[in-house]
Amino acid sequence: MTSGPGFLALAPHRSGTASLLSDAARRRGMEVTVLPADAVPERYRDREDGHDYGGPRFAARVAGPLGVALLEPHDGWLDALPTVFTGRDVRRVPLSEARCRTGPLFVKPPTDKSFPAAVHPDGSCLPPPPPGSGDPLVQISEVVTWEDEFRLFLLDGEIRTGSRYAVHGQLDAAPLTGHSQEAAVRAFVHRLTEECGDTLPGAVVVDVGRMRRPGHAPAWAVVEANMAWFSTVYAADPDRALDVVLRSAGPLGLVPGRDLRFRPTGPGKILVAEDSTVVTSRSAM
Repeated sequence: MTSGPGFLALAPHRSGTASLLSDAARRRGMEVTVLPADAVPERYRDREDGHDYGGPRFAARVAGPLGVALLEPHDGWLDALPTVFTGRDVRRVPLSEARCRTGPLFVKPPTDKSFPAAVHPDGSCLPPPPPGSGDPLVQISEVVTWEDEFRLFLLDGEIRTGSRYAVHGQLDAAPLTGHSQEAAVRAFVHRLTEECGDTLPGAVVVDVGRMRRPGHAPAWAVVEANMAWFSTVYAADPDRALDVVLRSAGPLGLVPGRDLRFRPTGPGKILVAEDSTVVTSRSAM
């Protein structure tokens, strides 16, 4: 195994978060490299000290040659949560059933981020299942309004850093530290990890928010969970976020035993949530 702090491999398509993370990696003495689109150079193969940050297609292509283990929450994590944490009815149905539904639908992919999250007027506008995928399960949720949304980078159940990223569905980034809702966010996430921490990878991103259901007062709830190796930092501390990213996509030999079950075993599934214009959620990038 190569000695030293290792290297961070980035996808050819760069983002603001990739730039922030690469600067943070260099500050701790890591090598940062942008890999070509078509292959992993021989000098980076099987070094056993690599990490990566980029989209699912990039990660699927480079993880094997780099010897990187990708950690991600299970597709059914949200609908398996107790309603005290979801705040709403969340369930999965076959895509064929969702495509027959009337009314607006908010659609987003779970892990592969293969198409943009968007509102569709009815189920007939949903994309057909990919060839050979059968009739994948999709996720539906009742109509809700997210008043404030926060992204938390969790390491072993603790908030390493975080950021508000939206207010009433509009992008509005602000650091978690010092925010007027910081104490409430931390208290809610502490309850979540105390009760359900074993259902998440040790390095993961969880989005939470103040949610309003028709006829109910606002309450804290989980928006979704995402893989840290493909999550936007927003106004979070990039140095602390990097700690989570490196663990979420790092050398296979360093993965704790409890996290081995969070390595992906198949293609991502489409998620769909019943929606109107007041329901918001975001892809990770």
